[in-house]
Amino acid sequence: MIDKNEIVVVVGAGLMGTGIAHAFASSGFVTRLVDSNGQALDKALQNIHAIVDAGVKLGKLAPEAAAAAKERLSVHTGLATGAAGASLLVETVSENLAVKKAVLAEAVPLLAAGAVVATNTSALSVTEIATAVPQPERVIGMHFFNPVHKMKLVELVLGIATDEATVARSRAWCDAIGKTSILVNESPGLTTSRMSAMLGNEAMWMLQEGTASAEDIDTALRMGFNHPMGPLELGDLTGWDTRLSVLRYLHATLGEKFRPCPLIIKMVAAGRHGRKTGHGVYRYDEAGQRVPGSGLKASAL
Repeated sequence: MIDKNEIVVVVGAGLMGTGIAHAFASSGFVTRLVDSNGQALDKALQNIHAIVDAGVKLGKLAPEAAAAAKERLSVHTGLATGAAGASLLVETVSENLAVKKAVLAEAVPLLAAGAVVATNTSALSVTEIATAVPQPERVIGMHFFNPVHKMKLVELVLGIATDEATVARSRAWCDAIGKTSILVNESPGLTTSRMSAMLGNEAMWMLQEGTASAEDIDTALRMGFNHPMGPLELGDLTGWDTRLSVLRYLHATLGEKFRPCPLIIKMVAAGRHGRKTGHGVYRYDEAGQRVPGSGLKASAL
């Protein structure tokens, strides 16, 4: 069991950090969101409040509980105040090994004794990241899924040094926020990223070859396999720049079956990364809603 008085620090106010901070704050934990970018923190706070308010409107959350969740969440531009005394750190900064190691090296001395140190990486080595920490047995991968407030799964990724006590504590943290956790031995792409990368890559090959329209490829997966979102829609949500980075890593480590589709490379070079840029396989309006009939056509390639 996790004591509700324990403090959580989430480092990185991007899409995943925002969702993770919301998950802990809405589950009753004092949560601190840290990012050196003040504008990113403001946006994250607005988004978290919007998710909480939507819960009230849908009748899933009492107004008093919503107000309490907002009160438990604070934002910080530095680790000195954000990480002090926290029992769990979840790092969600960019997929850059040097940056992640620097964050942990600075944060860990500030945490409570025995704190769990988690990284949300979906591709980098937990073992390598853990070399930045004097006690690497405390480091584990805690891979959440987007959107965090809707997705129930967390992959707990074991580095070579991760001990049983850290695994047990991490599973307890996941239970405390209503998530289902699975254990994954460190490997390229873990389980879900590896399968999702291959599915999204194959969908892009099909689009490039003119097998079907973007809309029909996505519909096939949603209606034929009960996927909540098609692979091209998901790529737009995740970001094709992120997808390309993962595919290149998997290609280098696991071989030709993960060679990135040229269309992904072309789209990233053109700045068409997905929802965050307003244009990926589909176009999106200023509110982030998909423009009907905007799917990329094979004839335009």
